[in-house]
Amino acid sequence: MVDVARRADVSLKTVSRVVNDEPVGQELVNRVLAAIAELGFRRNDIARNLRSRQLNATVGLLIEEIANPFYATIASVAAEIAAAHGTMLITASSEEDPERERALLQDFTQRRVDGLLVVPAGLDHSFLRREVELGMPVVFLDRPPQGLHADAVLLDNRGGSHTGVGALLDAGHRRVGLLLGAPSVPTMRERLVGARAALEAAGVEPDESLVRERLIAPEEAGRAVAALLDLADPPTAFFCANNRLTVGALQELHRRGSDAALVGFDDFELAHLMPRPLTVVGYDTRELARVATERLFQRIAGDDSAPTTTVLPTRLLPRGLTRP
Repeated sequence: MVDVARRADVSLKTVSRVVNDEPVGQELVNRVLAAIAELGFRRNDIARNLRSRQLNATVGLLIEEIANPFYATIASVAAEIAAAHGTMLITASSEEDPERERALLQDFTQRRVDGLLVVPAGLDHSFLRREVELGMPVVFLDRPPQGLHADAVLLDNRGGSHTGVGALLDAGHRRVGLLLGAPSVPTMRERLVGARAALEAAGVEPDESLVRERLIAPEEAGRAVAALLDLADPPTAFFCANNRLTVGALQELHRRGSDAALVGFDDFELAHLMPRPLTVVGYDTRELARVATERLFQRIAGDDSAPTTTVLPTRLLPRGLTRP
């Protein structure tokens, strides 16, 4: 506001009146609005709340896809804990779009929420630095922040995929197809690193021809499995880096009547009823949400200690129906 006042050659009080829609002469309004446009000024409601020491009893949760049971569980747990603190949870979905993520997070801050829970989609969260410096508590979950020092609650992605692929290798498989999402996503990178480390530990040279990346929908995973099975020397096992890819791989393996072994990262609804055996790298989604949400409310209550990163364990779980 000081910069706007200087650019418009008016008093700070005049700028305050204009941005708060208080009566001011039109000529002054025009000068202030022109200065605002030139400087890209945005009123910081967080600072106003800090000055008045007011809280709005709302927190924002940004997830990727509301329809995904993983994120639905996170939202449910966060809402339960928020309610126990007398706070309302506002949930929005980024749809894995970094620009949408940025716009939604900025909207949350302008709505003066008391804190943010974020499952990130983008690769740069430095735009939140000013809000964090002004006192906005932010906790990231499932994926770490990029370009911002903040609390994070994560899964052992590298260790989980290492254990999952290791189980396939222990069963005697040496040609393992790897199905992954976008390599730019930190969880995907970690899961790929863990899978390759398992192969190397078993003395198996990683074969890049068996790796398929940038898969999103189950249908894409199904087509990738089909292409790999059509190779002259096809994989005898598959590792899928998330539940959507596992579902797509299952559909194609079942359609072909293939006996290829399958391990997938993430448990999923009705996995125990799949028409063939498989293994999932499971974890406690409710615990992930609980730890992150409780951490956020610790911050809201005044905890100003250094940001921490909490990593939750994973475990292998048998799923699917065993053939008689």
